[in-house]
Amino acid sequence: MKNNLSIQKKSSQLVNDFLNKTKLHKKDFAQMIGVTLSYVYNLIDENVPFSTRGITLERIATVMDINPEEFSEYQIPSEIESFSENLLMLKDLIKHNKLSTLDFLKMFEKKKRLELVDILRGAKPIQIDFSELKKIALALNMSDDELFIMWKKRLIEYLKEGGFNVANNKDLIKGIFEGAKNVVASMN
Repeated sequence: MKNNLSIQKKSSQLVNDFLNKTKLHKKDFAQMIGVTLSYVYNLIDENVPFSTRGITLERIATVMDINPEEFSEYQIPSEIESFSENLLMLKDLIKHNKLSTLDFLKMFEKKKRLELVDILRGAKPIQIDFSELKKIALALNMSDDELFIMWKKRLIEYLKEGGFNVANNKDLIKGIFEGAKNVVASMN
């Protein structure tokens, strides 16, 4: 029992220390990880068993910039996660701009933060919507070319997932992206 209590304290203390250090309001934290405010209070209460819900622990870890395995309650999922080049690029750009994940999330309206947390933890793909990607690009000081490359990779990824054979339709793809590049250039 004592060992279990010390494990709970460790996870609860990790979250509590993060909230205190960053001065992040518990309500904002709850919104970022997709839970209620009372759930956050339970997370930091050392007398309440810490969450074992994988998705929640992954979201908490993403916001805190730590690995979910730092929570002893976390069970590594058996399914293999796949990370896209765009996700790796996005994470690299956050680091390149010397931003913590929390700083990056705070650059967006509150209702978009949970979606971004899920993108950063690899549970959701990066948006295809160019205007949404543009918001990310502005936050990370991406050039128009970098933004276009990210969007192009994501759209090709999406087409492949839908069964579109990119190699057999290379001329069509080339035309689509040449036209899109012209439209994007005229937007500036």
